[in-house]
Amino acid sequence: MRTIMTTLFAATIAHAAAGEGSATTNPVAEVVTFRLIEGTDPATFVAAADDMGPFLRGTGAMVKRTLSVDDTGLWTDHITWTSLDAAKAAAAQMFEQPEAQPFMAMISPEGVDMRHAPIQLQQE
Repeated sequence: MRTIMTTLFAATIAHAAAGEGSATTNPVAEVVTFRLIEGTDPATFVAAADDMGPFLRGTGAMVKRTLSVDDTGLWTDHITWTSLDAAKAAAAQMFEQPEAQPFMAMISPEGVDMRHAPIQLQQE
């Protein structure tokens, strides 16, 4: 069952990465919302997310990443990429990364929503 759910999650991400918008060289926000598989320890999940840092930074295209969770358990992974092409390339490569497997295995595939949008304003 977990293999089927992981496959569905991977298909959702791959579909979103392949089909959103036209290629751009402007900075792009990637926003993914999801819930964890019931019983997942949030601290373990955050540690798994942090373990993906070397891969994400190694793409040379990640500008910034934040991971948050609201009081209903809805998580948001927000990554700023240098371009839409870079975001799509990273999403395609992620499934080949061993460090991504624990992170993805804790995410419930039902209700995963991934979208990309060109950044119009950024303030620090």
